[in-house]
Formats: sequence, structure tokens, C-alpha cells
Amino acid sequence: MGRAGTDTDGSARAADAFDESYRGRRIQGATGPGGAFEVRVDGRPLHLMRRADGSYLSMVDHYTSHPTARDAARGAVDELDGQTLRAHPMSTEAKV
Repeated sequence: MGRAGTDTDGSARAADAFDESYRGRRIQGATGPGGAFEVRVDGRPLHLMRRADGSYLSMVDHYTSHPTARDAARGAVDELDGQTLRAHPMSTEAKV
């Protein structure tokens, strides 16, 4: 194990999984198929980027670093302010 809550490669562990309601939105984080940690807001994927220091940025709130994937999801909900998260253009869920 590396930093608390991460494997030695810096990825989030299954123990960091979460499923909660935050400001009326459902946020979830868990290890998905292929072993990657995935985060969703109301069932829609939230793309997170891991920084070299172990913190996270989201495509919604990309000016703020968050210590955990859960905090990044909460930051995205704050930034969305009631709007629906759109599918990322590269997502398999994006509609053409």
C-alpha cells in the first residue's frame, strides 16, 4: 500500500468505495470492470484525473484539487449547482 487509501500505483482501493446522497444527488465511487476506480453522479460517469501528489481533479471542477475521489465528486455536485452532468464526448455513454 502507498498513501492511505491508495494502492502502490496510486489508484483508489475498493475500501474507498462510496455510495451516498450529497445535496440531493447520488454520488458513487467503486472499482469498475478492468480494475479502474469509477465515479458517478446520478448514474452518469464523472471523469476524474489523478494528480502526481495523489489528489483528484474532475472535468466539472478542474481548478480545484480534492484529496479523495469522494471529495472530487462532492466538488462536482457543488459546481453543477442542480444541473445534470453531461456525458463526456469520449464516454461510451455519449450520444451521437
